[in-house]
Amino acid sequence: MVRAERVCKNFGALAVLKGISLEVGRGQVLCMVGPSGSGKSTFLRCINHLEQVNAGRLYVDGDLVGYRQKGDKLYEQAPRVANKQRRDIGMVFQHFNLFPHRTALGNVIEAPIQVKGVRKADAIARGRELLERVGLQDKADTYPAQLSGGQQQRVAIARALAMDPKLMLFDEPTSALDPELVGEVLAVMRQLASDGMTMVVVTHEMGFAREVADQLVFMDGGVVVEAGDPREVLTNPQHERTKLFLSRLL
Repeated sequence: MVRAERVCKNFGALAVLKGISLEVGRGQVLCMVGPSGSGKSTFLRCINHLEQVNAGRLYVDGDLVGYRQKGDKLYEQAPRVANKQRRDIGMVFQHFNLFPHRTALGNVIEAPIQVKGVRKADAIARGRELLERVGLQDKADTYPAQLSGGQQQRVAIARALAMDPKLMLFDEPTSALDPELVGEVLAVMRQLASDGMTMVVVTHEMGFAREVADQLVFMDGGVVVEAGDPREVLTNPQHERTKLFLSRLL
């Protein structure tokens, strides 16, 4: 579902990604861990072309993301083409990003109606199903300011699912939450994984990574330092930098 080939990303003179290569199979969960500034979130944003890569290739479901290739050269796609690709990729951010003037249901149905042209009645029916799926069927008419952080994040997950994505990206979805609210969000993510959703998750929740991920990637300094089975990497890391990072976290 995702294939990265030597992906590089610079911000001015700062090289943030220095040749990332990895693959995520259909229905798999990849968890990315590492210190702040290691490039995890930037890589996630490159997958749906929220950031342009400076070198390398990124493919989602076999399609080159954000570019077309002619000979050996890449040409950036028109924004409408990139936007169309992005419809199939759901993203959940650290800070919810809900519309404050829309109810929970209003947030969930906005994109299907405006972007996909779904009939409002159909979008509402589907939106209620998704709110039930994340355990918030009784909060459909509630505004974000009246919801806890965990509830807002679950609405954000339902909103992403409303576009029927083939891939879900999670950028530290629990890091802005009080510890007691983390579990309710992770429970929804566990269910998504068991339902076969392909997911790339930037997280510091090592228990979740150990339990749910098919693959764990440790990044530092814009490179993949170590990757493999999460239980193996967490219990028997091979690289000294991985050992140091985990010793401070576990």
